[in-house]
This record gives sequence, structure tokens and C-alpha cells, in this order.
Amino acid sequence: MTVNLWRTIIVFALLLGWAFPAFADVAVPQLTGRVVDQTGTLSSSDVASLTQELRDFEARKGSQIAVLIVPTTQPETIEQFSIRVADAWKIGRKKIDDGAILIVAKNDRHLRIEVGYGLEGALTDVTSRRIIDEIITPKFRTGDFAGGISDGVERMMRVIDGEPLPVPSPTVNFGSLDDLAPLFIVTLFVSIGIGGFFRAMLGRLVGSLATGGIIAVLTWLILGSAALAMGLGALGFIIGFIADLFSAITPGMGRSRGGSWSSGSSSGGWSSSSSDSGSFSGGGGSFGGGGASGSW
Repeated sequence: MTVNLWRTIIVFALLLGWAFPAFADVAVPQLTGRVVDQTGTLSSSDVASLTQELRDFEARKGSQIAVLIVPTTQPETIEQFSIRVADAWKIGRKKIDDGAILIVAKNDRHLRIEVGYGLEGALTDVTSRRIIDEIITPKFRTGDFAGGISDGVERMMRVIDGEPLPVPSPTVNFGSLDDLAPLFIVTLFVSIGIGGFFRAMLGRLVGSLATGGIIAVLTWLILGSAALAMGLGALGFIIGFIADLFSAITPGMGRSRGGSWSSGSSSGGWSSSSSDSGSFSGGGGSFGGGGASGSW
């Protein structure tokens, strides 16, 4: 071979040697729900049941717990991979840092409980290790991955329950446009029906502003979402302002259905979505490497 060809081969080999490690790490999976299984280990019913438990726990306690199952973390250790996942997902509330992640690398036979700063006093390294050794791995060794994960998460929740944490603020998750439909229907009714009374008393412009303001205040008080309150309030104003186009039907609606706001708002149409798809995200929690690892 010529000297130039040898130089080309050597340079290419060096570049390949430098570049390969940078691209070899397993990519952090997208946070698509409270339970992310990239191995197909859990059945759909297992995922649904575990997701509901974690959702209920978050609504009651405020703390977030997520589960991730991957085939492998190689060439990284599970500790290195877990902290990358924690940094990306940001499980737990911001500045409270009350998140925890159970990560299982199935082919590697390794697992880890990664704990946020705010839970390190309760879910200590020793406690996390005991949950792994005494609850999770015995079932993993028998092939009962669903049971091990479920029991492990249940024990994590029991431990976190003993930690005094700020009360969760009222939040509402909307998984799809179907979840918002009842809100639009109620807003439309109030803007045209009850809004007709205010327009008659205060005039078209002021009455419409009053209607939009009432809708915004009630939305904020009931749902605790300022953004949603502003949006529905603006929509109520617009609908109310043009409602005179339907003046032939407005008075009747206002008289016969004027009291329907309370029943509409309690119908449950905006309850939490039954699926995490597109609605779950980390709350901004921080992690510092607390937790424990194990194997089976």
C-alpha cells in the first residue's frame, strides 16, 4: 500500500475510535407516561393498573413516581444512565424535588431506584436498597416482573407517604380535545343564556365583558388553571358580544336554563384523563444521585 493510503486508514480508524463512544450511549427514552416499557415485559393491563395507582398517588400526595424498563444501559452503568434519565425527565415538583424513578435494565439484570433531593430523607439509600433486595428482586428471580415492580412501587409510595410534603395544588390534565368539549359547551351556554341577562342590564359591550369575567373566575376557582380561565373567559366574551345575532332564542334560553351552570360544572366532564398519553410530564424536580442499585 502507498503511504497516503496508510495515512488515510489510520486517520479514519482514529476518528471512528473517537466518534463511536459519543454515539454508543443508549438514548434516554421519551417520557410518554408514568410507566415506560421498551421491552414489552408488562401487559397493557399491568401498565394501566400501575399508571392509575401512580396517578392517584400524585393527586393525593403530590410526589411523582415513574417506572422505566429498558433492554440495556450498556456501555453505561445503570447509575450513569439513571441520572441522565432523571435529568431529562425531571420527575417531581420543581423546588420540592419529590420525584423517584424505578429503572430496570432487563437484559443486564440490573435495576435502580433514583431518588430526588426532596425524598432523600425518607427514601434513603438504605431503604431503597432494602426495597430492591427484599421486595423486587425475589420476584424478578422467579420471572414475576409485573409483581416485583408493582410491589416495589407500592412500598416506595408507603415510604414517601411518611414524609411531610407540601399539599399538591389543584391541577387538571386534559388528554385530548374530547376532554375539553364539556367546557366549551358550558361556556357557550353561559355566554348566550345567562349572558343575555347581563347584556340587557349593562349593554352589549359591558355585559359581554361581565359574562367573560364571570366565566374566567368560575373556571379558575373550580379547575385552578389560570391559562384555561383566561382562554374560556375570552371565548365567553366573544360569544356574548355576537350573541345578539341569536336574539330570537337568547331570552328563552336565559329564562329556562339560567341555573344550569352549577350542574354543568360538576358533571365530571373535565376529570383526569384515563390515559397518560400526551398528558403526563415531569414537574421540574432535581436529582443528585441518591438511591440504590441492585441485580438479580
